[in-house]
Amino acid sequence: MMDGTYSQNDLSHVVDADKAHVWHHLVQHKPFETKDPNIIIEGKGMRVWNQAGKEHLDAVSGGVWTVNVGYGRERIAKAVYDQLMRLNYFAGSAGSVPGALFAEKLIEKMPGMTRVYYTNSGSEANEKAFKMIRQIAHKRHGGKKHKILYRDRDYHGTTIGCLSAGGQDERNAQYGPFTPGFVRVPHCLEYRKHEQDGAPVENYGEWAAEQIEKVILAEGPDTVGGLCLEPVTAGGGVIAPPEGYWQKVQEICRKYDVLLHIDEVVCGVGRTGTWFGYQHYGIEPDFVTMAKGVASGYAAIACMVTSERVFEMFKDDATDPMNYFRDISTFGGCTAGPAAAIENMAIIEEEGLLENTTDMGAYMLDQLNALADRHKVIGDVRGKGLFLGAELVTDRQSKDVVPEAQVQAVVADCMAQGVIIGATNRSVPGRNNTLCFSPALIATKDDIDEIVSAVDGALGRIFA
Repeated sequence: MMDGTYSQNDLSHVVDADKAHVWHHLVQHKPFETKDPNIIIEGKGMRVWNQAGKEHLDAVSGGVWTVNVGYGRERIAKAVYDQLMRLNYFAGSAGSVPGALFAEKLIEKMPGMTRVYYTNSGSEANEKAFKMIRQIAHKRHGGKKHKILYRDRDYHGTTIGCLSAGGQDERNAQYGPFTPGFVRVPHCLEYRKHEQDGAPVENYGEWAAEQIEKVILAEGPDTVGGLCLEPVTAGGGVIAPPEGYWQKVQEICRKYDVLLHIDEVVCGVGRTGTWFGYQHYGIEPDFVTMAKGVASGYAAIACMVTSERVFEMFKDDATDPMNYFRDISTFGGCTAGPAAAIENMAIIEEEGLLENTTDMGAYMLDQLNALADRHKVIGDVRGKGLFLGAELVTDRQSKDVVPEAQVQAVVADCMAQGVIIGATNRSVPGRNNTLCFSPALIATKDDIDEIVSAVDGALGRIFA
């Protein structure tokens, strides 16, 4: 029964074992010498309970934008169990029933795309796209068209290859040297265009896209093979693209024969109110990568999806033993992932969660804007669907950034109230000042009101 009726004594050994042996993600462990880590015990719907029995409303879908359909979905668990008993694993060099059926369902949602390559994480999915771009460079362009462009403030994963394409300098710090051949292009955050030389008052979106073209020309179009972008930047500040941006990006990629790779690890499978974030903007990518929401965290699964045009480049000469994509992902062969993903997608369809995300996203955006009317520390509210951010500033005219310690104090205050929100963290130096919200796609107005109320109270206390 998920009612939060736990006592410290019940779980004292678990807490001790955690403190003694678990290395948590994204956490400084020194404080755990004198206090206990937070251990999440159970979840149901939008709610989770920790080892002390304290109930929390989760406004970040598992901490990192993952549990799209909420906790406690028995039908997904049963589907995974049934599949594991039938066949738990076989390497991706062979097929599986859930792998074939989920690929079919997924491609139905992605007009223009045809092929699904299974992996086990978003980082790995992005690595596969990078490797394909590099292999195409060698197959078609003598190795010269190998450079991959990435955007300031975007994040594509935690491996050294993905950090090489990482636009968040605090995430990258102390992990170099990085893989050569990755080149940064400017961000498209209109709220901070005053920090970009030459940014116009009008038509900022087109101008921001044209900065990508400038980089291509500076590097040499014959050396640039790919461009990797998030449809809505996530950890770099929840940046929805400005009007006119994506259409111009598509035009530039076609002009210079640059393969367009859209990283949907966060936005994919409903987060923004469409199946994929790029589908808001009418663009036609060559690669789409996805992970977090694909199975809502009920099993590990990620996918690299591509077009038939790209796929054909890897089978045009069967006599050449080096001609195919010579790669494997061990846990891409796990059948639990696609089994869970099939049920996850069915839940989104049957419960109308894309529509709910659009409706509740618009409601939450309105509520956050109303909050900005009461708290001048909110400089900008932005996002798409149930993927929203509120940037905190000391002054709306200068847009000077609120100290990071105060931003984290807001997060801590909300946690004390029983509401889990996020904030940009170890991302852009001096710019970790955006509160982040990504409640599950099942969120109701009552849930959103509770989240906004918690932030209201926290802002009132921290910035009194």
